[in-house]
Amino acid sequence: MKHPAEVIVRPIINEKGTALRLALNQYLFEVAPDATKIDIKHALKAIYNVDALKVRTMWVKPKPKRLGAQRRMGYTRRWKKAIVTLPPGQSIEDFVL
Repeated sequence: MKHPAEVIVRPIINEKGTALRLALNQYLFEVAPDATKIDIKHALKAIYNVDALKVRTMWVKPKPKRLGAQRRMGYTRRWKKAIVTLPPGQSIEDFVL
């Protein structure tokens, strides 16, 4: 099993994540590319002391991006995102309203 700090890269705080958090008690995280759902559950328990009911993962595709004045094209990086559902009554304090 991996160290929890290697599994959870960072919490994602954006408009969609705020709507999910307020309506469904779901939280968004960027996770390691090789992290499994079980690894994510254990990392959340170790770092935030919460139990996850459901963990959904997905790959975020790279988007085209301009690089420099010569109009060369590059891409953003590919990364893995996790949507974690918590039971009612539990929350994570790192996410500010």
